[in-house]
Amino acid sequence: MLPRSRVDLPSLRAALWAARALRVARRDLKRQGLEGAQVAPPPRLPASAGRGVMAVLRRQPNSCLERALVLQRWEASHGAGADVIIGVPALGEDEFVAHAWLETMPDGSLDRFHEILRIPAPAE
Repeated sequence: MLPRSRVDLPSLRAALWAARALRVARRDLKRQGLEGAQVAPPPRLPASAGRGVMAVLRRQPNSCLERALVLQRWEASHGAGADVIIGVPALGEDEFVAHAWLETMPDGSLDRFHEILRIPAPAE
């Protein structure tokens, strides 16, 4: 018999918030651009419920900017305000690419990116 995976209620609530926040961030970015993208704060949940947020971000399609904005809001609600950083590669690349990440959660090889914009963490 396989062990049953236990999903706790706070993680489930965090996952539901993350799925909605991701949808809203995507919609707002398309309609209003970066200035109009507002991610609502999550419900009061323990930081350990962040595993629900991460599960959604791993499983739902999202851009690096959408992911960073959702993580930024989650982190800010738990007292760890971190900036979202947007960077571009050094000159000489054939096509335009940009990448966004949360300052406290760098991902991949970021040494090739130069910061062009920093989005401050929301005040809680």
